[in-house]
Amino acid sequence: MTDAPPTGAAAGPAAAPGNPAPVRVAILADTHGWVDPRVLAVVADCDLAVHGGDIGNAAVMACLQPRHGPVWAARGNNDRPADWPSADRATLDRLPGWVEVSLPGGTLVVIHGHQTPARGRHERLRRRFPHARALVYGHSHRLLLDQEALPWVLNPGAAGRTRTHGGPSCLVLTADADCWTIRTFRFAPTSQASQKG
Repeated sequence: MTDAPPTGAAAGPAAAPGNPAPVRVAILADTHGWVDPRVLAVVADCDLAVHGGDIGNAAVMACLQPRHGPVWAARGNNDRPADWPSADRATLDRLPGWVEVSLPGGTLVVIHGHQTPARGRHERLRRRFPHARALVYGHSHRLLLDQEALPWVLNPGAAGRTRTHGGPSCLVLTADADCWTIRTFRFAPTSQASQKG
């Protein structure tokens, strides 16, 4: 598993030359040190995963286990030395401000989103990354799909237990050369008792 390379091509199932196989990408954010097990099950069924920041610790990165590819992650505003265990400092230091992932049919950009004000954030992100086919951000903890224009702007919501606004959530992007589709996963909130440990 690669913690956070700044850019990279996604590894996926073998396909005929010139006809890349579809790649399933788990998209999550705002774990703040803990990932809901139901989100982990979604990640395990994907080819690779991206995390939109506010990760919380290296254990979160270690538990994300997609089938074929690595895990890419962007650094969030709460991914600071004061907020991470000191033993995880090497992982934290490798986290970039944003990540660009090459997929069949285009580029996926992952950024936490705190770098831009909430008002007009989608337009600002589209202007900053016009070459992307889709943009992922976190920060707001609110699940959102803005597919009205290109690039798409996607927020998977919070995959942990902090401010989930209706329950932990994530997205799955299926990318092939001709078509990208998004599937939403929203789970019932967990009780405080089941969140400990």
